[in-house]
Amino acid sequence: MRFLLMANGEYGDLSWYRPFKDGFDRIICIDGGTNRAMALGITPWRVVGDMDSISEKAAAYAESLGALFTVVPREKDNTDFQLALELAEQDGATSIVVWGGIGSRLDHSLSNLFSATRLALKGIEVSFRSPREDVYLVNRHLVVPGKTGDTVSLITLGDEAGGVTLRGFQYPLTNAVLDGRWQCAVSNVIVEPDPTVTVGYGVVAVIHFPGELP
Repeated sequence: MRFLLMANGEYGDLSWYRPFKDGFDRIICIDGGTNRAMALGITPWRVVGDMDSISEKAAAYAESLGALFTVVPREKDNTDFQLALELAEQDGATSIVVWGGIGSRLDHSLSNLFSATRLALKGIEVSFRSPREDVYLVNRHLVVPGKTGDTVSLITLGDEAGGVTLRGFQYPLTNAVLDGRWQCAVSNVIVEPDPTVTVGYGVVAVIHFPGELP
């Protein structure tokens, strides 16, 4: 099942999301992410969080559409995003797309990316999408949906990732080991159609910047 998680982070131009909003089996709004769902006319399947950033209007909107509410205390060990990941996994997600999960705060962005690696290691596809960049968590194989000239960076999430092979890039790799404490695969460039990233073990965040960077 394909899930959408709408977090309360940075979105940018909301019109960018509209063409994609109907391609999901279930949609989980994370607290204030419900405000964005209302703005986009999206029907939440579930709302999760401590409800400190959701507007009264958005809460009423979700309730009127029959959304399930999972309300948790503000003081807790897990973040609202982590709770949403757990719920998605429990409800049978095989693929998760995250909107608003990166960009607004560095601490939240890093926490969200690293927390999602646990699901990626279980074989669940996880990606963070936005108008500015797309981030794919890869522990097996990815055909990057980009074009020649696009910039792609690899960030190792964890101690290391091995068996990393890049095809179709300006700087190729073959069975490389990437050290998570010394990143060395930043700012590569697509030079061929259907570029591929293969990872033997570990998790790599493949960050794709559509178009030419300034």
